[in-house]
Amino acid sequence: MTASRIAVGVEYDGTRFLGWQTQAQTPTVQSELERALAVVADAPVTVIGAGRTDSGVHAACQVAHFDPPSERSMRSWVLGTNTHLPEDLRIIWAQPVSSEFNARFSASSRRYAYRIVNRPVRPALDRLTHAWEARPLDVDAMHRAAQALVGEHDFSAFRAAACQARHGIRRIHHVAVSSMADRVSIDVEGNAFLHHMVRNIAGSLMVVGRGEQPSGWIAELLASQDRTLAGPTAPACGLTLEQVTYPAAFGLPS
Repeated sequence: MTASRIAVGVEYDGTRFLGWQTQAQTPTVQSELERALAVVADAPVTVIGAGRTDSGVHAACQVAHFDPPSERSMRSWVLGTNTHLPEDLRIIWAQPVSSEFNARFSASSRRYAYRIVNRPVRPALDRLTHAWEARPLDVDAMHRAAQALVGEHDFSAFRAAACQARHGIRRIHHVAVSSMADRVSIDVEGNAFLHHMVRNIAGSLMVVGRGEQPSGWIAELLASQDRTLAGPTAPACGLTLEQVTYPAAFGLPS
């Protein structure tokens, strides 16, 4: 019996992809997945993702779903599809789910990490997955500033001009800025995010970290709802979608 719907966990290095969503220009993550799944299914497959990551943004576990047109084992959906995917894109698990499951609308939260190499010399090894900031960053000041973002707010000060969301209200569950040696990480979890929201938050926190604005500036930006007052959009390469969380009833891997 063919499963009515299958959820998959997907990881990718977004460096060469023009984002998640299928468009006229290629490659995109969605278009590559659909092409490879169609080979295994021997029929067209449409994939719906939890979030539309931008060009150059990575994912440790993007979640997507599709309605299989033919019967295959979960092993075949994973291993078979991966043989037809480029080396920078992989399905890491597949699982049957109820027809009520929707990778985008069933998600309860999404967690992103923005990673920075903070040293005078530009990195060689991590240049594709980390942003680079040559000037010293005050991580404690960045963390204090970031706490103003926790809760439900209008995040219009951190949304892209091209954002198509009906409103800027989102809820941030948790945000933390930490460091280990010369690596700085900004970890943000929320119910949903606006276009470029995490990258705009990261860019503004880096302004605080460089000492160009006080910690209280982030709260002022948030209250202003004015994108023109905030810091620059941080580079896409530093951003990774780390996890998408769903209600336990769906039984997806953690």
